[in-house]
Amino acid sequence: MEPATSTIERDPILVDLALQGGGSHGAFTWGVLDRLLEEPWLEIDGISGTSAGAMNAAVLVDGHAKGGAPAAREALDSFWRAVAEAARFSPLRRGPIDVLLGRWTMEFSPFYAGAELMSRMFSPYTLNPQGANPLRDILAKVIDFERLAHSPINLFVTATNVRTGRGKVFKNTAITPDVLLASACLPTMFQAIEIDGEFYWDGGYSGNPTITPLIRECKSQDTILVPINPVEREGVPRTTTEIMNRLNEVSFNAVTLKELRMMALLRRVADPGNSEGALWANMRVHMVKNDIMTKLGASSKLNAEWAFLSLLRDEGRKAAQIFLDEHAMDLGSRSSMDLDALLEGV
Repeated sequence: MEPATSTIERDPILVDLALQGGGSHGAFTWGVLDRLLEEPWLEIDGISGTSAGAMNAAVLVDGHAKGGAPAAREALDSFWRAVAEAARFSPLRRGPIDVLLGRWTMEFSPFYAGAELMSRMFSPYTLNPQGANPLRDILAKVIDFERLAHSPINLFVTATNVRTGRGKVFKNTAITPDVLLASACLPTMFQAIEIDGEFYWDGGYSGNPTITPLIRECKSQDTILVPINPVEREGVPRTTTEIMNRLNEVSFNAVTLKELRMMALLRRVADPGNSEGALWANMRVHMVKNDIMTKLGASSKLNAEWAFLSLLRDEGRKAAQIFLDEHAMDLGSRSSMDLDALLEGV
C-alpha cells in the first residue's frame, strides 16, 4: 500500500460519510475512502452505509478503532483482497467474449446467463437451501465486532424489514455479520436474514444510505455522500437486463433523494426555533462525483476479479482527489452539492 500523502493544509473538520451499496462496485467507494483517510484534517464523526457501503463502513470503523487511519486503510485493502480471493474459483466470471472485448460485464458468460435464468424461475430457498454466503466468513475474519461496538466513530447500517417494509438502522453495538449480510441481501439471490425474530432484505430498498441518523445523532454538520447508483442515465433501457438495472437504480436512489429534497425544502421554510428542522436545514452536503458507473453494466456488480476491483479502487481515489481539490475548503462553510436543483419539478 502506498504511504499517506496529504496534499491539503487546512484546519481540522468533523465530517460524516454516507456510503451507497452496489455489489462489487463498492470497490469504488473503497478507493474514495482510501484517499480521504490520507488527510489528517478530515475527522470522521459517523458513517451511514448500506449493502457494500455498510461493509466498507464497518471495516473502516473497526480498523480505525484498532490503529487510526493507517489501520483503517489496511483493513479495507485486506477485506477487498479477501473478496477477490474468494471469487477466484467461482464460475461466476466473465466469458471469453467479454475478456476479448476488454469488458468487465458478464453478459456473454454462459454461467451468468444461466444463473440469471434460474433466479427468475427458482427462489434462493430452492437454489441455496443452506443459505450459504462466502461473505459471512470474510466479515467474521476481517472485523472485530467487539472492538467495532466500542469505536468512537458512529456507525449506522440499514436493512429492510421484510414484514413491515420499513428500514431498520442498526448501530455499533448491534452490528454483527448477520446485520451486514442483511443490509446486502438481494431477495432474488439470498434468503432473508433473521435477526431477533425479524427477517431482513437489502437496505437499499429503504435507505441507500439513510441520512437521518447522521443528522440527528452526530455532531458534524458536513456529510460527504459517495454514490454508486447513477441518478440519471441517457436513453431508454430496452433489453430486459437494462430495464431491471434501471429499475433497481431508481428504487435504490429514491429514499436518499427524498431525504435530500426534504433537507432542501427545510432550508427554505424551517423555523429557526424548531430544533429538528434546524438540524436538517443547517446540514452541509457534499458529493464525490462518480463518472464510471454509467459505463458499467449491471452484471459487473457481481464481478469480483482483483483486476476489476483494483480498477474501481483507483477510479475512486481519482474521484476523491478531484473532490478534495475542488471542495476541501467548502467543508465547514457551505454545501458544495446543489440541493435546490432537487426541488425542480417537485
